[in-house]
Amino acid sequence: MPGSAKSSGTRRRRFSLHLPLIAHTSVMEREVRYCTTDDGVRIAYCVEGEGATTILALPVFNETFSLDHLMPVYQQFYRDLGAGRRVIRFDWRGTGLSGDMAQGIESGRYHVADLEAVARAAGQPCVTWASTTAGPAAIEFAVAHPEVVSHLILYGTYAVSSDAFSQDFRDGFASLARANWQMAAQTIADLNGRREFPAEAGQLGEWFYRSEAAEAYVARGTTPRFDVSSLLSQVEVPTLVLHRIADPAFPIAAGQKLAAGIPGARFVTLEGKGNLFCLGDYSKILSSVDAFVGDRAPAAERAPAAAGRAQESGVRTVLFTDIVGHTEMMQRLGDAKGRDVLREHERITRETLKQHAGAEVKTDGDSFMASFASVSAAVECAVALQRAFAEHSKTADEPILVRMGLHAGEPLAENGDLFGSSVIMASRIEAQAAGGEILVSDVVRSLLSGKGFTFADRGEFAMKGFDDAVRLYEARWRP
Repeated sequence: MPGSAKSSGTRRRRFSLHLPLIAHTSVMEREVRYCTTDDGVRIAYCVEGEGATTILALPVFNETFSLDHLMPVYQQFYRDLGAGRRVIRFDWRGTGLSGDMAQGIESGRYHVADLEAVARAAGQPCVTWASTTAGPAAIEFAVAHPEVVSHLILYGTYAVSSDAFSQDFRDGFASLARANWQMAAQTIADLNGRREFPAEAGQLGEWFYRSEAAEAYVARGTTPRFDVSSLLSQVEVPTLVLHRIADPAFPIAAGQKLAAGIPGARFVTLEGKGNLFCLGDYSKILSSVDAFVGDRAPAAERAPAAAGRAQESGVRTVLFTDIVGHTEMMQRLGDAKGRDVLREHERITRETLKQHAGAEVKTDGDSFMASFASVSAAVECAVALQRAFAEHSKTADEPILVRMGLHAGEPLAENGDLFGSSVIMASRIEAQAAGGEILVSDVVRSLLSGKGFTFADRGEFAMKGFDDAVRLYEARWRP
């Protein structure tokens, strides 16, 4: 976060918006595409959703979109921001899936070079969304290329990096990163509001840590500091500046300076705590964006889906879990102590679902049904759950032994519940598992081919209500 680059003058070099995509692959069930910067660095980006409006969203810090399942509230924010729109996200060079950052780092202009490459690949003018340390790069880009920025939205950011970070502060983080990058990444994440959002800050720290190597962070921190204050008066595109009054990382004075320096900029102050846009209630952020861009009605005015009507939910991975020996446990412990065990089971399950972007569909206390947009996240969640229960059982008076089953398909959604053959199949698979096991269908195993999971073939099983036998696989979770 403290390591950003300095503007070295703007270039009004117009470029074609219609370049071919160079390559693409698939990570976390999301299509990943590549483009190349003018200095030869391959930049990974993804396109999600459809709509007439395209939002080009700059990374907050060093995070990679391929790991954003580690931060479920971040995923949800972009789902809400992107509803009815096309959202393009990318990884800065040296982070995540993008190429080495060695090229271009000396000049400190790599941020804008990366932006230029992604904008070419976008193929149309974009609403450019930038927050925290990405704000100065977005400002420089908007000045250099107003033809490809339809609107500029700046959240919780600044024009001069020294308004947020002193040189001693930057040097201190670089030293900490050299000694212990995981601690440094978590400390950076804590600046976003550790006290108010402890769980989310922990997730953010893990995301930062896994997205970039310590060497890349230190190199980024040695580049010249950003200072685009001289460019503010040259911003020609419509601009919205959003800033939380109690922002713990960047003072609101930095946002006021931005709004005052950019001709015609709108300035909106926000209540709430925390720096990151997805923390806490972000409804005013969304409504402000909707009113500014003018491409959709504010969320509160949009017509809800027809009540009571079953609708296709798209491809989902459904997870069923169940405590083995629940009835016997309740008889042995009694209602009060048995309920204490169930309460701990519920706590562990809900915390783990949240960490892996899982949506709780329903629970009966001893069992859960959850759904996931990502099959990888679903199995990762199941593995994390088994490990959490195993760790808990080491010291607990009453161990918790859980069996799990997963299947992927297109269930029907109605009134917050899921229905259909794919849901029934997941339930049937869970019933075949023993305590401590995770069983998945052949569909799930096939979708995860080459993604680092280990499976053992358990053979074919006849499932009640299904004509054909189903081959099941055990997902290995023990180290």
